[in-house]
Amino acid sequence: MASKLPTVAIIGQANVGKSSLFNRLVRSQQAIVAREAGTTRDNVIGRVEYQKHSFWLVDTAGLKDPEDDFEALIQDQIEEAAAAADIILVVVDSSQYPSDSDRLVAKKALRSKKPVILLTNKADLKESLPIDEFRKLGIKEIIRTSAEHNQGIVDVLDTIVDIIPAKSEYIPDDILRVALIGRPNVGKSYLFNTLAGKQQAIVANVAGTTRDVNRISTRYGDRDIELIDTAGMRKPGKQEVGIEKFSVLRTLAAIEESDICFLLMDANELNTQLDQRIAGIIDEAGKGMAIVISKWDSVEGKDAYTRDEIAPKITRTFDFTPWAPLIFTSAVTGQNVTKLFDLAIDIDNRRKQQTKTRVLNDLLQESIKRHPPAGLKNTHPKLRYMVQTDTTPPWFVIYGSNLKFLHWSYKRFLERQVRETYNYTGTPIKFSFRDEKQIKANRKKAQLEKEKLAHESEE
Repeated sequence: MASKLPTVAIIGQANVGKSSLFNRLVRSQQAIVAREAGTTRDNVIGRVEYQKHSFWLVDTAGLKDPEDDFEALIQDQIEEAAAAADIILVVVDSSQYPSDSDRLVAKKALRSKKPVILLTNKADLKESLPIDEFRKLGIKEIIRTSAEHNQGIVDVLDTIVDIIPAKSEYIPDDILRVALIGRPNVGKSYLFNTLAGKQQAIVANVAGTTRDVNRISTRYGDRDIELIDTAGMRKPGKQEVGIEKFSVLRTLAAIEESDICFLLMDANELNTQLDQRIAGIIDEAGKGMAIVISKWDSVEGKDAYTRDEIAPKITRTFDFTPWAPLIFTSAVTGQNVTKLFDLAIDIDNRRKQQTKTRVLNDLLQESIKRHPPAGLKNTHPKLRYMVQTDTTPPWFVIYGSNLKFLHWSYKRFLERQVRETYNYTGTPIKFSFRDEKQIKANRKKAQLEKEKLAHESEE
């Protein structure tokens, strides 16, 4: 089973500081999802690492497509959060008496039976009310916060990690899990059914535990594959408009559960901002990915020229994930449908490949020789050696000194060198940089603290 991180959702009325709290919580740690320069997506989801715990933080305030006039009812956001999150953070403005809307938010959050924490934000304001005024909302756990002044942020993180389990090693199985991800009406269900129907050896067809996920187990060649479809998230009778209706929370759960994600886009409606955002989430989650253009049969006058004209435009839009292959499909005609199984298996194999340390270091030294890293006048980063520490996704650690001066563009350069040497098509690769001076300083500090404690215990 793929690893599954807990999800913490922030909900509440507009203008209570949800996004500010999200940014403060996400940026309060160093080992968090990096926002690479040049990407064009908004981060409404961040991965937080804190005290040997890891979780996804979701800002429901950011779940609106800025190009869309549709405003989802706050109840919809709460229901989505309650259905998919492991912990719910309800945010209120501490300078305002609780309103009917606040009471509704609290009531629906508590009804979910999930752990609920009330954050009375803007506690730095003179008009801030006593906590007792907010006990009427019925939420027992209350923390005063100020996103502006970083007040109460550590208390929030401490409370969250007391509830969620610590990171644990999971035992991988041999099943390849492939999720079909995308906006409503891009053809996920049709492709899901076509892929399932292409195979004779269907093992099981079990409905998911949540209302949005359908899954089917099948065998292709010598591999067991589980297809995960996220298309069942729509509510009957409601037009699918805006990112709220896309149900980011549930899609995130499907991404987390999968090994490979097929990001589907309708051939007649390409390159939306939401598609970019989804691709960014898949990349940050470290999952394999291919961009699948669906409904290719519906494009008028389509031919090889049309495809050659469209492909570069898509590639430019997703330039922050240049490693993701592009494939044109039609569930109606069956074009390239079976190839998706081969593509998933191929990406999975690339994600698992190991590289020899000696070869990596030859590559590193050759890269430095060709293009030395720039630094300050008398302080230049020194890159000494590189090792691969993990797979799925491949993870490389580079040791050296003065690494804080290493520019992000040089890190991109190193990634390109690795990709040109090894074929990592379809998978993100991750880098960590360890400063040897800092490592030594940390060891020395830890040793001094240990000696101090030993000395105090003797006394």
